[in-house]
Amino acid sequence: MIDATTIHQCADPGLRPAIVEKFIRAVGAPDPLAVTVRAGNRVILVTPPKTADDAMELVRRYVGQAMVRVGVTQYPAGLGVTDGAELKPDLVDACSNIRMGTALFGKVYRIVTKWYGTPVDEAFGDAIDAWKTGYFDGKYVFDEPDPGSLPASKAASDTVEKAAADDDAARPASSPGDGTQQDKKPDDPNKAGIRIDLTGIGVSKPK
Repeated sequence: MIDATTIHQCADPGLRPAIVEKFIRAVGAPDPLAVTVRAGNRVILVTPPKTADDAMELVRRYVGQAMVRVGVTQYPAGLGVTDGAELKPDLVDACSNIRMGTALFGKVYRIVTKWYGTPVDEAFGDAIDAWKTGYFDGKYVFDEPDPGSLPASKAASDTVEKAAADDDAARPASSPGDGTQQDKKPDDPNKAGIRIDLTGIGVSKPK
């Protein structure tokens, strides 16, 4: 079982903690050795691996023949790899899997959110669907370029504009200024403190 501290310490810093929580809750596996194999809509039953070597052997056996997901984040094994021998044990290391999975999901989430034009609940839901299927808007989403930072939500923009207007209104007419007042910016959500309770996602501290 993976504890909440490990998840937060290993998650990609480019993804907000609240999104990490929702992502792990939606797709996470409690066992870092978990391997899921699908052929189309059919799940191929495999013997659950007991060791990292067993898990990697299983992954290498099916990569290139079926959709293989592995580890805590059910990362798409074989992504960017042409030869199964190139697959690394990082896939079944809990921290490495969380780091890779959250970084890749971050890109997927940004792609979907850019399509919507603003961060909305529907964007997250579609990003989860895209993570599970590999496709969004008819394209293989994992191979799409990262669009970069997310568009600001309208609510956030309105708040910033109002704060700037209130500040201007409160400034005395005779107050000296440097003539280069910078626009106020919202707090960087990526630097917000971690305020997440992950007790409901099926993880617990290791004994």
